[in-house]
Amino acid sequence: MIIIGSDHGGLSLKTALCEYLGRRGIEVADAGTNSDASVDYPDYGQKVAETVREGGAESGILICGTGIGMSIAANKIPGIRAALVTDVFMARMAKEHNNANVLVLGGRVLDEQKACDLVGAWLDATFEGGRHQSRLDKITALEMKYC
Repeated sequence: MIIIGSDHGGLSLKTALCEYLGRRGIEVADAGTNSDASVDYPDYGQKVAETVREGGAESGILICGTGIGMSIAANKIPGIRAALVTDVFMARMAKEHNNANVLVLGGRVLDEQKACDLVGAWLDATFEGGRHQSRLDKITALEMKYC
């Protein structure tokens, strides 16, 4: 299962991605928002990231206007590797090299087709492990040191 959340700036893209994931046969939990009224993106970033961290979802997708705020917020949660991506190569590398468990997108900078392409590339990629795992271990050590 994938949990997906957005603020008001990412609402329409979140709706489109929920439909895309459904067509791919992926179960989706919608963490909100479900209105175009202004909301605070850290609340949704936290909800999605904590659900992934606690094992309530395999991975997450977050969307705000640019994706910047959501990625900052989600990466404050230990164990979360949230990657803001803007092209297919970045989306693939986010999984293959960084084992990103949260994908972050900008609702005001991506059209629906591009966003679906990015999500598809991320979902279809596989973490390569090896030298990349030792780098993730260093990131985990940083989290342990400062959290």
